[in-house]
Amino acid sequence: MATTPLASRSVARSATKVRRGASPSGPGRRRGTAGTSPWWALLFVGPMALGLGAFYLWPTVRVFLLSFTESGPFGGGTFVGLDNYVELFQDPDVLGALRNTFVYAAIALLGIPISIAIAVLLNTPGLRLRGMYRTLYFIPVVTMPAAVGLVWRMIYNGEYGILNQFLGVFGIEGQSWLTNPNTALIAITAVGIWGGLGTSVVIFLAGLQGIPESLTEAASLDGAGPIRRFFSITMPMLSPSIFFVSVIGIIGSLQVFDLIYMMLGRNNPALPDIRTIVFLFYEAGFIQNDRGYAAAIAIVLFVIILALTGMQFWLQKKWVHYE
Repeated sequence: MATTPLASRSVARSATKVRRGASPSGPGRRRGTAGTSPWWALLFVGPMALGLGAFYLWPTVRVFLLSFTESGPFGGGTFVGLDNYVELFQDPDVLGALRNTFVYAAIALLGIPISIAIAVLLNTPGLRLRGMYRTLYFIPVVTMPAAVGLVWRMIYNGEYGILNQFLGVFGIEGQSWLTNPNTALIAITAVGIWGGLGTSVVIFLAGLQGIPESLTEAASLDGAGPIRRFFSITMPMLSPSIFFVSVIGIIGSLQVFDLIYMMLGRNNPALPDIRTIVFLFYEAGFIQNDRGYAAAIAIVLFVIILALTGMQFWLQKKWVHYE
């Protein structure tokens, strides 16, 4: 078909605009490049980077520098080198606090299988009042730790506590749970497990709902029972969630302080035998005003958490399945 002279001139003008950088249907000006400038990226990232440096990076550096000094109750500091670390590893209170911290963290890991069992039950098809159960398990997570500690302190009370009254119905003699060094740490750990169930259950529920139903249906057709399906399909597919919960659970357990402080107080006779490393840090830094020694305790705890977390990431390659 022949092209008219008017159409030829229109095509020529459009080609000229394209060569000049303008759109054939839009205005003939070139777009600015301000959106791709690195200064715009710095403008948006800057406030967050400033907050990160002011509230995380600089305090970390400050604590590291303080660990090499000896400070008095009225401020100031004298450089003492590694004396704080030498004293720390020779202090029997520090070694005992580390032992109590690891015992607490080891017992707290029992919350993982308990959370998995609860999540499996809540994930059962046709379960009535499922939403209410999920809410009940999550209530401790949104409750203030101080309130949780005070309530359980009354429950564990040896004279008028609900727990001893309940045990008395079955003829079991109660005891002073929080003043006996043999039971105080276990009682506090039980509260810690109870308080962390909500977060773990929600994470495991999300992992269970991400498992394809075709896998369990295929296993059922092959004759696999519920227990075999659980250990052969559910657990491997749930391993990333288990790994995540174990990492955050160990980190949180090694930093336990609020429950011990609220449930025992500072005058409890069992406190010297069950205080953790963070509680010892609190006593050194805020009661004795020895900030250098407290900073050394914080650095040691940081190194321990970093080493354990790195070990978990190294071991997860052998048992965590992401496919």
